[in-house]
Amino acid sequence: MSDRPLVAVVVFPGSNDDRDAAWALGSVGAEPTFVWHEETSLPGGFSYGDYLRTGAIASVAPVMSAVREFASVGGPVLGICNGFQVLCEARLLPGVLRPNRQLEFVCADASLLVEVADSLFLRRCTIGQELVIPVKHGEGAWYADEGTFVQLAARGQIVLRYTADVNGAMGNVAGVVNEAGNVMGLMPHPEHAVDPLLGSADGGLLLAALVDAAAAHRLVAA
Repeated sequence: MSDRPLVAVVVFPGSNDDRDAAWALGSVGAEPTFVWHEETSLPGGFSYGDYLRTGAIASVAPVMSAVREFASVGGPVLGICNGFQVLCEARLLPGVLRPNRQLEFVCADASLLVEVADSLFLRRCTIGQELVIPVKHGEGAWYADEGTFVQLAARGQIVLRYTADVNGAMGNVAGVVNEAGNVMGLMPHPEHAVDPLLGSADGGLLLAALVDAAAAHRLVAA
């Protein structure tokens, strides 16, 4: 058995970037493994083509019960782009993802501001640090009612913001965590920013922190 922390990459019908995520996780020290959506347990892209509503069908897939159980015992869960949408639909994260303000698909490098550095997934960053990570989505504008937004900001659950209006997200929110801090969702794609040859290696900071968290959780579970 590998000494590298095992990280599950959940795969839904029509997913993309799952292999990219696995490669990126491997590059920062994880042992990635693919888990098909019909699996009912976890091992030690765009789901369903977004036909109904982003993340809606995937949120009730069999594997999500295992994801909920894993999260409930403190396991680190990271949702990227469509994964963020799925976690919001599954009520594992607050808010919803709506169509971009410009009603167009956005594909570009985005500058992000680190709001909370003691977050499980941002411990390799510093508050105020700017990260460059690409976005590529058509429904990535995060939204919550005003009261929820204020509470999330006060509790430090808004962890990443765009430095400019990328898609019309409320408060330029790019990433949030749950109240316990072990579940995070973000629209930008850190798996596409792990090598300077891709234009930025900033995404590697988030993925490496995920691997750190997975290793720590494994030790606790043992």
